[in-house]
Amino acid sequence: MKVIFKFIALLFLFFVGQASAQGYPNRPIKIIVGFPPGQSVDVVARLIGPPMSQSLGQGVVVDNRPGAGGAIGVSALLSAPADGYTAMIASSGPMSINPHLSKVAFDPRTSFSPITMLASLQYVLVTQPTFPANSLREMIALVKANPDKHNFAGSGNGTTQHLAGELLKMQAGLDIKFIPYAGSTAALTDLMAGRISYAFETIATVLPLIQAGKLKAIAVSSLKRSSQLPDTPTVAEAADLPDFNVVAWVGLVARAGTPPDITTRLAAEARKALQSPELRERYQTLGMEPVSSSPAELQRIMNEAYDRYGDVIKRANIKID
Repeated sequence: MKVIFKFIALLFLFFVGQASAQGYPNRPIKIIVGFPPGQSVDVVARLIGPPMSQSLGQGVVVDNRPGAGGAIGVSALLSAPADGYTAMIASSGPMSINPHLSKVAFDPRTSFSPITMLASLQYVLVTQPTFPANSLREMIALVKANPDKHNFAGSGNGTTQHLAGELLKMQAGLDIKFIPYAGSTAALTDLMAGRISYAFETIATVLPLIQAGKLKAIAVSSLKRSSQLPDTPTVAEAADLPDFNVVAWVGLVARAGTPPDITTRLAAEARKALQSPELRERYQTLGMEPVSSSPAELQRIMNEAYDRYGDVIKRANIKID
């Protein structure tokens, strides 16, 4: 009898999901952003909103819920019905890194229904032009030969820049100290002055300095070369470190339990929006690469990033106050 009731309940949920998907959408859709207007994830939401609204035939409204490193936005999403009318711009900081550093009221692996990737953000390893190494292999050899002489910087403890440096330290076997800064500006000032040996930074932040000859690009952090720095090798190829892959991801998610037909539909509409030449050009100014995916692919990316950053944080014993 229990088996019969369970089967009936599953059938009910299936047909409810089918019915909701068939009439979807019949009212505006809200996209939550857990950061203030003007930040990169907010710009992504505002770029994909208009073309998605046009193709869906309903308004797509951006709702900024800043605070607590994105946690307020997550709380707003998880308080909404799992009906596809509320989604959220998710990113690697709040979802892949923060849960390993502080207590959060969600599980990034199970609390969400992934929809699609929207962008990836690459980092580049930079140093001052006079640094006596012109390749990553030379830099690694130099640091190994002078373990007490060199250090690396990043904009804060536990940031992606910090984790990229720690991962290189582990994989290359370096004995080098991390120096945290309150932001990129202060870190880059000391880097250009020669007080810091190297740093990982977003390409958008340092590209003008590289082009002006004030910084030297050594390697990019992703497995694929950057379209903005096509002549700069990846860390993986430059130092034979095939497992080195550090990118910030940005994606669209809904609350767990959202009908699969709806997440698949939203993924398809976002994919169309990302084909716009104007949107792709705007991405370039943000230092982002437009990337789309299926819901299943985004789930895989989220899980892999969560595990990778968690491993680095644990092995490097990274703590935040």
